[in-house]
Amino acid sequence: MNLEEAIEFIGRHHRGVLATTRGDGLPQLSPVIAVPDGNGRIVVSSRETAYKTKNLLRIPFASLCVIEDKWFGQWIQVEGDVEVLHLPDAMEPLIDYYRRGVGETNWEEYREGMVKERRVLLRMTVVRAGPNVSG
Repeated sequence: MNLEEAIEFIGRHHRGVLATTRGDGLPQLSPVIAVPDGNGRIVVSSRETAYKTKNLLRIPFASLCVIEDKWFGQWIQVEGDVEVLHLPDAMEPLIDYYRRGVGETNWEEYREGMVKERRVLLRMTVVRAGPNVSG
């Protein structure tokens, strides 16, 4: 599967597990909602205090496995460098993330929630896709 096909798949299926690297070198896994951002990157919302965020600030690389809703259905793994975008710069990209992954909402309340929760946006530049088959 090429990178374009992988990003297209993630555009249709948003549930996944993000793997980052803990300080001791072992993996840390987090269930996430992932969406393409329109610029070929995969984005995930997180909090400044989350382990995945702290891990990515130390080692800015992650793997993401995205699955379709049907268990044992199609899936894709992507990997890449990850940038952590903090507020206030993250606000508009966080709104775009929510629109692409969930839809419309009360944006004033959403903005307040992002500030209160100290949200960040994780932006992955995908460098590898696959495997996506069992075997």
